[in-house]
Amino acid sequence: MQLVLALAAAASSLFGGALAAPALEPRATTKYVFAHHIVGNTAPYTQATWAADIALAQANGIDGFALNVGSDSWEITQVASAYAAAAAAGTGFKLFLSLDMSANACAALSDGAPLRAWVTTYYNHPNQFIYNGKVYLSTFAGETCTFGQGSVVQGWTSAVTSQLTGSQAVYFVPFFSVDPATFSSYSSLISGAMNWNAGWPISLTASNYASLAGTVSNIDGTTTDSQYLSGLSSFGGSYLPTVSPWFYTHYSPSTYNKNWIYYADNWMYAARWEKLVAERNSFDVVEIVSWNDYGESHYIGPVEGALPLNAGDWVNNFPHTAWLTLTNYYATAFKTGSYATPTTDKIILWVRPHPASATATSDSVGKPTNYQMDSDTVWVVVLATSQATVTLTTGTTQTTTVNAGLTKLSIPITAGNGVKATLSRGTTTVATVQPSFTFTASPTLYNYNVLVASN
Repeated sequence: MQLVLALAAAASSLFGGALAAPALEPRATTKYVFAHHIVGNTAPYTQATWAADIALAQANGIDGFALNVGSDSWEITQVASAYAAAAAAGTGFKLFLSLDMSANACAALSDGAPLRAWVTTYYNHPNQFIYNGKVYLSTFAGETCTFGQGSVVQGWTSAVTSQLTGSQAVYFVPFFSVDPATFSSYSSLISGAMNWNAGWPISLTASNYASLAGTVSNIDGTTTDSQYLSGLSSFGGSYLPTVSPWFYTHYSPSTYNKNWIYYADNWMYAARWEKLVAERNSFDVVEIVSWNDYGESHYIGPVEGALPLNAGDWVNNFPHTAWLTLTNYYATAFKTGSYATPTTDKIILWVRPHPASATATSDSVGKPTNYQMDSDTVWVVVLATSQATVTLTTGTTQTTTVNAGLTKLSIPITAGNGVKATLSRGTTTVATVQPSFTFTASPTLYNYNVLVASN
């Protein structure tokens, strides 16, 4: 009850009480790109920080944030600040709640009250995302939540969805880690399904990647996309796919016991986006995972806020915001249905800090599971306004003629070298990228995250 009252108080103080109902975005007329924003990593944020995040995201093709919320009381203030910042921006930036059920209780019927309170607090906020005439609501997990009832469907229905009616009714699109073939059994509860794991080819491992990584169905989520779409078609549910640029986490058994990578070589972020653009008629919303999940290294926003335990070891000095240019290019294509010719010459490159096989001198956690899948390569995407020459240098030099549009390039890198990329026309160098970086043979700690740089 305290959480419910706190939500109401936060909304009242920041928004002056009741707000006019937002305009509805009818299904299948507009496409949207959201980024998953972990509120649990925002403890030091002010409204100005939220405003900066919103401005940066919107300038790069992102239409809103999916706010991942747990049970910490301070998150109430941060969510209120996010909605206030969105309203103050006046740009139509949208927000919706994603209930993190790894951090929210769901054992008793009463546990539904704080979850419903997120909806009842913001359902009529002008920046709340409304889809198909209902308040858009998602989750991370929750497939085992019964709220003390006889089944998951009965639990969620009794504790949450059935008590949200009229203008508070939800369009419920959770991520439940269940077999998509069983979605029909959830049809009385869900309006659709979010597919968190479609962002990475999680079936690839060190033992099979060499034979499978070259097949599109195993590097861009095609298999799970088709399974989700098939399962949802049994009742007309909508699909919420994901796209993610990277994955590396490095926690010992004594902390979170998470120490692995997912395959992300071969311009995986670009490849996944291209699949989503090609199949844009099958879904209206795409969710980027993530804006600020530093613990798993798939952030595309600035490194700021409160980093999770030890995440600074692999996140500090490894910016990812250069991926926003690439995000903008693909997000725009997803929303418009066509790829635009770039108006500015851009080189985006990413590289890990040490060889995959390197041995760290002072790392007690050990190499991450499946580290063998990473190749010692600099991955490059060029967005060119017209034909140009691109030169990549990593100890060796590689020169390529690129045409207007997007071109994917790569070059091997060996220990002791840095990286430089230039784009030129004739004798004029138009763009240069040369981060302060050396690929080191002997790291102190393992780090399979990437430095992302651009001109």
